[in-house]
Amino acid sequence: MPLSARPGFRDRAARGFTLVEMLVALVVLSVGMFGVANLFVMTVQANASSTSRLLAVDLVGDLADRIRANRTAGAAYAGAAANNNCAGGALGATNCSPAQMAANDLFLWQRQIAAAWPGGTATSSVVYTAGTPATYTITINWQEPGSAQPLSCVLNVQL
Repeated sequence: MPLSARPGFRDRAARGFTLVEMLVALVVLSVGMFGVANLFVMTVQANASSTSRLLAVDLVGDLADRIRANRTAGAAYAGAAANNNCAGGALGATNCSPAQMAANDLFLWQRQIAAAWPGGTATSSVVYTAGTPATYTITINWQEPGSAQPLSCVLNVQL
């Protein structure tokens, strides 16, 4: 009697997947899901990094605009920051010298940096070089979570 003619032989061969086949499929699916989860984590980290870089570029540009608006302050932008309450009213600064306005601009700018990178992970500096044209070098340094090297954004402004 041939094998295919035996009763019940076909039923056993066509019953479906074996336990080993199911486990292999489960392992393949698990590896794929871990890959998708890893890709998601990398995307979130890259998004956070690009947000930090965008903030840095925006903040150095903000101070550059403040320097352009107060050209007569000169080296005062390389000095100490102070809250002089110069920004008031709808028409802008009231009763402030250019040096006081520069100190107030630095104070507001450093507050923005502290809000962008809480925990003191960012530092800033402004270097003034007298000459024709006068040059300001605006720098922001920050440390991203999980990164070994600090990042920096530097902008040179000539007036």
